[in-house]
Amino acid sequence: MKHIAAYALLVLGGKAEPTAADVEKVLKEAGAKGDADKIAALVEALKGKAFHELVAEGTKAMGSMGSAAPAGGAAAAGGAKEAAVEEKEEEVEEADVDMGDLFGGDY
Repeated sequence: MKHIAAYALLVLGGKAEPTAADVEKVLKEAGAKGDADKIAALVEALKGKAFHELVAEGTKAMGSMGSAAPAGGAAAAGGAKEAAVEEKEEEVEEADVDMGDLFGGDY
């Protein structure tokens, strides 16, 4: 993911087709270590393609996937979780913390 992010930053910075060396430089300057093989494969896969169009296609594809809720068994398991959370919440005690003149004295 960091390789794609570095590539995207270079494209957003005005470089239409960043090279593997460009991507490696961005990663190095960010303090991250890149995988040279992955970077080379990424640059080769994106060669000749408009990055903005690829992002638009990906966004469109992800939007069509939907976000359906899991069916059946998850509802039954949820009830057991809620009971365990309620028990745990009852055990929590509040502590009275003295702020020790933190804001400059009495009000």
